[in-house]
Amino acid sequence: MAETRIIHGFHAVTARIRQHADSVLEIYADNQRRDPRARDLLKLAEANGVRVVPVDGKRLDGMTGNSNHQGVAARVDAARKVLHLDDVLDTLAEPALLLVLDGVQDPHNLGACLRCADAFGVHAVIAPKDRAVGLNATVEKVACGAAETVPYITVTNLARTLRDLKERDIWVAGMDSEAENNLNNFYHSGALALVLGAEGEGLRRLTRETCDQLVCIPMIGSVASLNVSVSAGICLYEARSQRTGGVVAHPSIY
Repeated sequence: MAETRIIHGFHAVTARIRQHADSVLEIYADNQRRDPRARDLLKLAEANGVRVVPVDGKRLDGMTGNSNHQGVAARVDAARKVLHLDDVLDTLAEPALLLVLDGVQDPHNLGACLRCADAFGVHAVIAPKDRAVGLNATVEKVACGAAETVPYITVTNLARTLRDLKERDIWVAGMDSEAENNLNNFYHSGALALVLGAEGEGLRRLTRETCDQLVCIPMIGSVASLNVSVSAGICLYEARSQRTGGVVAHPSIY
């Protein structure tokens, strides 16, 4: 019997149906919701042959650990296609743009980083297998579908992976609040990997030493640092802007 798991929230469930409908085994929908959003999801499920099970709110609370499920959850095949970094890099038609997360442990931060990555055309998000949150239902909900569209690749040795990227002529830039160079003076329109550290701790020593360059985000206020997903959004916008001559299509805000 296939291993399964529960995802929840309209964006996560809708994205899973659109991207991998055959992996959605059942949808559990709050039988009290009859608004347009719920009806649209039910139509999408029907069009893709996905069974919908009406349930009450208490059952959904139990299935999702009392998370903000928005009245919808889905049981999906837990098996994911295993992606290797080479699978992504060998098929690119433009210089690589990668986001590397060195030990992000908050699922809300990871979900928001994936959302930023999708918005600015990141080809893959890379993270260590250990000391990092990994994909779970909260990440998928916060990511609003980006967990299905952006390859998320975990590696056993992050420093070695960074060295492998450098051998492929991918410039590795680590974001560090103590760096002498700041984002205003950083320009690189070729293949690029942006490396951001964990909440509160920043980049680990070996990760920092492996980077080609360290860059900080210039701060003019009283706040000493930014949330990792906010930093990711700023850096990815700048990277994509440099590639497109300063013009970046505005992602939807919702």
